[in-house]
Amino acid sequence: MTSDIHRRQDGQALNRSEVEKRKLEHDAAKLFMRRYELQFGQPMRHIWHNDPAKPDVSCFLQGQQLDLEIAHLYAHQDEAKWVSGRRADDPLWRYLHELITLSEQQQPVHALQRLLSSKAGKHYDSDRVWLVIRNASPVWQRSQLLQATQQLSVHGGEFEQIWLLPDLLGQEDLIAIWP
Repeated sequence: MTSDIHRRQDGQALNRSEVEKRKLEHDAAKLFMRRYELQFGQPMRHIWHNDPAKPDVSCFLQGQQLDLEIAHLYAHQDEAKWVSGRRADDPLWRYLHELITLSEQQQPVHALQRLLSSKAGKHYDSDRVWLVIRNASPVWQRSQLLQATQQLSVHGGEFEQIWLLPDLLGQEDLIAIWP
């Protein structure tokens, strides 16, 4: 475990794309923890990063370790490219291209369902893991996302809880997706 986004647990330096990924995860976890604390009055403390097989980050909730798997939700390929610096041949581009063919109301439903499906099959070395989805798109507002979550087919799988942080800056109330 390490709180340094630039290094692995063994002290080795991460490459640029790994550092960018960790920074996004760290920022999302920090915003989620802050919003959760504000919304529910339960302190979440200390973020540290994990190596693969474990969820992305860990923290403490009510004195017990809680692992957080972090995912970002994008509405448009330019958002993802800007945020993550991905190449045009990345599979993410194909997914974002699919979104263009859907109605405005179906786009967030499709995006969330696809993200949930991709996480559902994974196994995490953790006793307690929550999935935190951060909306990275200014295109989708909280009201649209709330409506979209009511149309999802959700199975918690490995996740004790699934949460949606509906805005990039973490200023709006969280949306509980599961249970």
